[in-house]
Amino acid sequence: MRFTPEPEQLAFATALRELFASSDVPVAARAWAAGDAAPGRKLWARLAELGVAEMAADAVGLVLAFEELGRAAVPGPYVESVAVLPALIAIDADTMATLAMPPHVPFAVDGCVADAVYLLRGSTLSTASAVATKASVDRARLLTELEPAQEVAEVHPSAAFGRGALAAAAQLLGAGAALLDRATDYATARRQFGRPIGSFQAVKHQLADAYVALELARPLLFGAAIALGSATAERDVSAAKVACSDAAYRAARTALQVHGAIGYTAEYDLALWLTKVRALTFAWGTQRMHRDRVRRAIGG
Repeated sequence: MRFTPEPEQLAFATALRELFASSDVPVAARAWAAGDAAPGRKLWARLAELGVAEMAADAVGLVLAFEELGRAAVPGPYVESVAVLPALIAIDADTMATLAMPPHVPFAVDGCVADAVYLLRGSTLSTASAVATKASVDRARLLTELEPAQEVAEVHPSAAFGRGALAAAAQLLGAGAALLDRATDYATARRQFGRPIGSFQAVKHQLADAYVALELARPLLFGAAIALGSATAERDVSAAKVACSDAAYRAARTALQVHGAIGYTAEYDLALWLTKVRALTFAWGTQRMHRDRVRRAIGG
């Protein structure tokens, strides 16, 4: 069992991070939330050219790619289009697609923006049309209620759902890491009583606890990636989703407390990650649902 990513996978993750660093993703995310999808679509095209879909075809590559997507707070239905739908049907890498999978994924993300929209009820996959839009705590996640249009295929949904939950967990880990980085930088630069606030023990301990939680979640995430397709996949993916959600939420709370009042403002970029963590924690299965799956798997 290999837990170390291949050198080419690590190089691809580095290329993604460099691309996002040069793309002003916060501007694209704010435009996406305001209804202007052009900057986000441009970034989507660049990722398709880079080969993110091919990278995510392998489970470990999927985790690495989605960790970087979460770290940069990239908007768009990447979980649905890159992680989930290719496990159900053939789909072009440059096609922006999305889907809903009731009951655990009741709404499609970005259904009004995507090129193709699908609805999976039970084992029946259908094309779908938008009925209504729903507000999300993350303004860059545009939720759409769907109704089925034309049946496409009979599929096996469990593996696809597992890939969706795994991708969401990886995004959470990346978003949590980004929040911790920003909190650490702020604690180093912000001074109070003539000292950086990061020098105070109370702040140090919060940052350290957030770091430990993220690092303990990471091996569960990669373990779940390796377990995909095995008898323990359901248990391991749920354990990873729970751990990454908890760790990202701790990092979010810590970042908010370290930043103080400025962290609450929607205009400050920290909000892009805070709201994304909140939304992804309940996406692709709630914490209670995933904890129940782990409990059942270990005989609880």
